[in-house]
Amino acid sequence: MRKGTVLASAVLGLTGLMAVLTWRGPRLPSGTRQTIARVRGGPISGVIRGETGNARSGGVDIWYESIPPAGVEHGVVLLNASLGVSSLFWPPEFLRGLATAGYRVVRYDHRGTGGSSWMTDWSRKNPYSLIDMAGDAIAVLDELRIARAHVVGLSLGGFVAQEIAIAHPGRVHSLSLMSTSADPTDPSMPGPRTWQLIESAIKGLPQFRYRLLGGETNLVKELIAGLVAQGGDEPIDVEEWTKIVLYDLRERNGLNFRALFQHQAAVAVTRSRYPLLGTITAPTFVIHGKADVILPIEHGHRLAAAIPSARGLWLDDAGHPFPYPHMAQVIAAITRHLEAMDSDELDPDGQDQTNYK
Repeated sequence: MRKGTVLASAVLGLTGLMAVLTWRGPRLPSGTRQTIARVRGGPISGVIRGETGNARSGGVDIWYESIPPAGVEHGVVLLNASLGVSSLFWPPEFLRGLATAGYRVVRYDHRGTGGSSWMTDWSRKNPYSLIDMAGDAIAVLDELRIARAHVVGLSLGGFVAQEIAIAHPGRVHSLSLMSTSADPTDPSMPGPRTWQLIESAIKGLPQFRYRLLGGETNLVKELIAGLVAQGGDEPIDVEEWTKIVLYDLRERNGLNFRALFQHQAAVAVTRSRYPLLGTITAPTFVIHGKADVILPIEHGHRLAAAIPSARGLWLDDAGHPFPYPHMAQVIAAITRHLEAMDSDELDPDGQDQTNYK
């Protein structure tokens, strides 16, 4: 390669980097910098809301938290988080909504994330599978002596939730599946939409800028910028999210990038669930955004059609990221599903196709 070509490539790369570092992106809520500084200077409290512990699953420690309901307990909700993400990042308003409705909320860290074992001896020649990860969730229920739970899964957590319902039907009171699929690699289904992915990546450059700059303040801003970019009609509680990010960084070493690859490998080595979905007996609620560019809406439609008596909720202005816009409506829809599952309110023929704006 000629020196001129090398120099031109270097200049182009440096120009691109400078553009990322100087592009301000979405406007952060007023007072964000001051709020972050104030929280950083004081004790971090309120992130952990309930009883915590560790369950043992095949030699792996799985961290969990059991958050009590606001009043009389109506049941237990088990939350299965998305790919590579600590369970601390379930939106606080989502946790509060479920607890206020009378549900004990159990959240746990997937292996490789947060307070669970970081899989340092993992290799591509001997990866774990989604079935192993479903076993982690069952170990948590066993540790807490919970016979049955309403199982909720988001994205990769939805893959795990399906595996729980297939292998352990007696442990699942109901199933809620968000932004997920029975087989993300199915060649007959649409994959990520290239131009929309590029557009999404461009919009995400300001968040990448904060990641590149590093440090506690910028990592909080990265998360807040992402929430702003997702839109929605609920105000962002900067103080609450700052505490979550700081607690995760200080007490749990932050994001484990290796877990991202490990979880992707778990998806790759696990067989398709489509042939098994007909065996799911739990009342099922499928929620999917029409603007999802990672798992297009067709994945949600096919999932709902394949599970007996499943109902669908299709969100007009939601993509793949969570929380969705208009979370109050989504929380209300999920709690109605939980409350109605033992009543005649569920459509016996399924396919209650609802559109929310």
